[in-house]
Amino acid sequence: MEKNILIGPFRQVVTMEQIPLKGPLQDNQLPVIESAGIMIQGEKIIALDSFNELKRYADENKYEILQLTGDFVAMPGMTDPHTHICYAGSRSNDYALRLAGVSYLEIAARGGGIWSTVTSTRKASDETLFNHTKARALSLLNDGVTTVEVKSGYALNVKDELRMLEIINEINNISDIDIVPTCLAAHTLPKDFQGSAKQYLEFLIKNLLPEVRKRNLSSRADIYIEKSAFSADEGLYYLEKAINLGFDAVVHADQFSIGGSDVAVRAGAVSADHLEVSSDEEISRLARTNAVAICLPGASIGLGTGFAPARKMLDAGCSVAVASDWNPGSAPMGDVLIQACILGAYEHLTMAETLAAVTCRASAALKLQDRGILKKDCLADVIAFPVSDFRDIVYYQGKMKPTLIVKKGKIIRKP
Repeated sequence: MEKNILIGPFRQVVTMEQIPLKGPLQDNQLPVIESAGIMIQGEKIIALDSFNELKRYADENKYEILQLTGDFVAMPGMTDPHTHICYAGSRSNDYALRLAGVSYLEIAARGGGIWSTVTSTRKASDETLFNHTKARALSLLNDGVTTVEVKSGYALNVKDELRMLEIINEINNISDIDIVPTCLAAHTLPKDFQGSAKQYLEFLIKNLLPEVRKRNLSSRADIYIEKSAFSADEGLYYLEKAINLGFDAVVHADQFSIGGSDVAVRAGAVSADHLEVSSDEEISRLARTNAVAICLPGASIGLGTGFAPARKMLDAGCSVAVASDWNPGSAPMGDVLIQACILGAYEHLTMAETLAAVTCRASAALKLQDRGILKKDCLADVIAFPVSDFRDIVYYQGKMKPTLIVKKGKIIRKP
């Protein structure tokens, strides 16, 4: 039986409704409803209006009412559209070496980097990998992330890439948070593969991707285009084959060198992620497409490198989202709101641009139109902060956490 509930009153509800998915935003464009309530039936919102008006209806129809005392500002549950939280092991040694001046690429050459995590993940039991990944996903939910993308890519062979995706899907099936799985078997050339990078991609196209689709484990294929991973030509070839198999294309692009964003444009990718070194030319090309530019400030913080040029991207007309990039190597923090606020301060993003980057625009990066906004018939994914003005959410730089979390109409946390 569906549960009917009214929640409120909220001092403000920032709905994100009718926010354009591309280009710059001013704070006065944010749709804010004062003294509002949110009425939920089952998993969806059925009304968003004056709390007093909705309460009369709720009383007459015997709805459950969660009546809030004090000031609260509600907004859509956040979407984190780029994470690597399915892994085992730690890379604290890598981090110590980076702090001592050793480069990311040199650490990888010494046996650290991605390969270190691949070794640990392959050795981990199903139970260990399941428990660690589930705990990270629930940590995100407790921070107000109601939908998260999770990549494979720390196995780099058929058996264990499938195992990673199966575990990710299993956690999605039993957890309150929604998980969108992505196949990132093209993360880097595994050291134990006897052949070239192109041959490895051919191997994935023939042996892994069809099985992923057959088992319905993922509809998204990602590739890391970088000097330490795969070339632009190899990436375009791989993505074209993946698209023919029914995958949406995603690209790790322009992190240390350019080339990946051009592949994203040419392949018609859903998103181009990283983009720290994208120049005006790359940004202009991306702006002419529907690809979402996903900034990963956590990686910049972890690596001590510059942030993606989010201000330039927005002004050029790009759709800009922010993700945590939670991974064991470069971005172990895993807090998307803190990272979005830090990026906003350095890149001079408006509060509207920052909030859109973790809600409606982040959801668009995963092709999800039923969340990231609060309106009738959308999922009842709602978070609320104990403040009276939406600007305080960004003002506290992500340190303030939601005290109300609702996922698909289920109350996960209440004040």
